[in-house]
Amino acid sequence: MVKKSSLLLSLALAVVMATGCSSSKPKVPDEPPETLYQKARVKLDTGNYAGAVELLEALDSRYPFGAYSTQVQLDLIYAYYKQDDNAQAIANIDRFIRLNPAHKNIDYVYYMRGLTNMAADYNFFQDLLGIDRDDKDPGYAHQAFQDFKLLLQNYPSSQYAPDARARMIGLKNRLAKYDLSVAEYYVKRDALVAAANRAKQLVQDFPDTPQAERALEIMVESYEALKMPGLAQNARAVLAKNYPDNSLARG
Repeated sequence: MVKKSSLLLSLALAVVMATGCSSSKPKVPDEPPETLYQKARVKLDTGNYAGAVELLEALDSRYPFGAYSTQVQLDLIYAYYKQDDNAQAIANIDRFIRLNPAHKNIDYVYYMRGLTNMAADYNFFQDLLGIDRDDKDPGYAHQAFQDFKLLLQNYPSSQYAPDARARMIGLKNRLAKYDLSVAEYYVKRDALVAAANRAKQLVQDFPDTPQAERALEIMVESYEALKMPGLAQNARAVLAKNYPDNSLARG
């Protein structure tokens, strides 16, 4: 029994040692940074983003101040984004902005921040929950809107500005739909002051969206129900000016 126990113990130790040796072996070979970077670029260009991330992360940790360090960080941002790893993409974007605020490609980084927050807004609800609701939390969409707005304000001549501007239109509609859904919720609960206030906020923030017409209607109806004729008349006047065919605009 003693010999058998000793044999089993020896085998167990051998397995542990073998496992330890194999786990300590790095996944990414110890090669010059230029070699690793070229391999990472090949993986990026062929759509193997997981493989690219593995190589780029190794480069980032082994050579944080090397010749490729800045480009590695930019490529990591893109690779994380394409992998739908939005949290890692944002973390790397924020790190890059903090360490390289005057970099020649900083406009690209802000653009990627907007894209990543848009992806987070879409993926969290549509992909994970399989739903498409106007009343879902618009936190990521709001942040994406601010990211693109910052890009346009600070870098109006950026090559990414036209696309950012176009995306902001879609984001405005997304945010306006959310505000309208909240206002409608308050109407259903007979919380008319809250409904009117939310509708007013929508009209102020997103006056050029399709949701503005219904928001003005809510303002008119809520103020009339609250016996506030002056405010109701003001809202009706704005409604008539912008939507003259609306039935409420005609009183």
